[in-house]
Amino acid sequence: MCAPKVISEKKMDLDDILGKFGIFQSYHLQMMILTFFAFVTNALYSANFVFVAEEVNYRCKDDLDNSHSCSANSSQLCSEWLYDDPDSFVAYFQLACQDWKRTLVGTVHSFGYMCGLLLVGPMSDRLGRKTAVIITGILGGFFGIARSFSAWYWFYIAMEFLEAALGDCCSPMYVLTIEIVSTKKRLVFYMMCGFGYCFGGMSLSLFAWLTPNWRWFLRAIYLPTFLFFTYIYLLDESPRWLLTKGRKDKAVAILEKAAKKNDMVIEKDVLEKLSCEVSPDVPYKELLKDTFKSTKLRRRFFVCLAWWTASTFVNYGMIINSVSLQGNKYLNFALVASVEIPGNIIVTYVLINFKRKLPLMFSFFVGAVLCLALPFIPDDLPWVSISFFMAGKLMSSFFFAITYMYTSELFPTYTRNSMHALCSSLGRIGSIIAPQTPLLITYWSGLPSLVFGTVSFLAGLTTFLVPDVSDDLLPDTVVQAEALGKSKIPSKALENYNEGDISQL
Repeated sequence: MCAPKVISEKKMDLDDILGKFGIFQSYHLQMMILTFFAFVTNALYSANFVFVAEEVNYRCKDDLDNSHSCSANSSQLCSEWLYDDPDSFVAYFQLACQDWKRTLVGTVHSFGYMCGLLLVGPMSDRLGRKTAVIITGILGGFFGIARSFSAWYWFYIAMEFLEAALGDCCSPMYVLTIEIVSTKKRLVFYMMCGFGYCFGGMSLSLFAWLTPNWRWFLRAIYLPTFLFFTYIYLLDESPRWLLTKGRKDKAVAILEKAAKKNDMVIEKDVLEKLSCEVSPDVPYKELLKDTFKSTKLRRRFFVCLAWWTASTFVNYGMIINSVSLQGNKYLNFALVASVEIPGNIIVTYVLINFKRKLPLMFSFFVGAVLCLALPFIPDDLPWVSISFFMAGKLMSSFFFAITYMYTSELFPTYTRNSMHALCSSLGRIGSIIAPQTPLLITYWSGLPSLVFGTVSFLAGLTTFLVPDVSDDLLPDTVVQAEALGKSKIPSKALENYNEGDISQL
């Protein structure tokens, strides 16, 4: 057996110590698997309504020539409706001529997710990343299974809202992911974990194909989420979060556990000299208020909000419209999800070599051009139209992935998850509106793509207002966050500030 590797004894900050761990060694490989599964569940949660509440053709039983159409008083004209799929969601809840109730499922999910992030973000910052991941993961499974037994439409809608609001672990799991690896290895580690989104999207179409009954479909995709109970024993808290809370002993214990798992030894003296700014022991509202006192951080917040709104609107809008493409709807959905695989690889390579700002602007602007050109492609060239659509979806996956990481790197540790969740939450207005974009086709078939392109272009312009980041360490305080894009401020410099003045942190 090889002798344990010894880390040299010198003063280090947390990023220096994390840099000694390989992301493909035992400890981080286990964390990668746990994160991968969490991201799979996020993909299953966020888009299952596409198949559950899918459109089903129907006709009036007395309408033998199929000439009956819905009207304001259709309920009086038809006593009984016949559905092409009598076991469907639409048939069970008798939603004939009530398409708004069918599309409401997706809108309520996005609205619930938007509201939930305002709760999950602060919970993650106050109680810890691990606690938030476990609670939301288990609740997601509970509400999802409850929906599968629903006998009333509005009960189903209520469970949809609660599941989206309290049952999605993506936000705290993402923040934990970027906090347990060093700055230089963060991109590659997240890329590997991010394949969970792709696998989840492709698995969703497979589950939908294998279990066409919407009740059993929901049970099939939500039952595995109870594996989050095992995270109580398998998942460790973020050492960075623990250090900012003043719980250095617990952070050191986790680092020692990780080193032991990787057959490494970290000298006690090194861990004792571990430095990280401790967030002030003040109410959460004061910490958040202090973040917004900074003009620079306030401007970044509004820019990030524009990114998130555009990303959710365009990305989800294109996913929803993918099942309307010619061909097998399950295959089409899986193909759109599979675009994320090369997308993850390409965007990771680009971010490593070109930082954040230029790739984000490029993806927004190229995506805008592709979407704006799509309506003007001749109808007799369907392969060109599909190619432009897939390329546009690839660009949307680019700027969504970059937005996710860029946002988390612009704010200090003690409000990072809260600011990330706030931007993501308010930006979900885009995904709330996205399910309604097919209605624009009644005015002009190319109008949805035109809107997608315009929104992408405007979001790209806002990127000029924020600093570029890449090799900067994650900021722990407002001062460090404001210094992003400039010369790095060492932690010792902060000692000159008055500890009683929160605004200096």
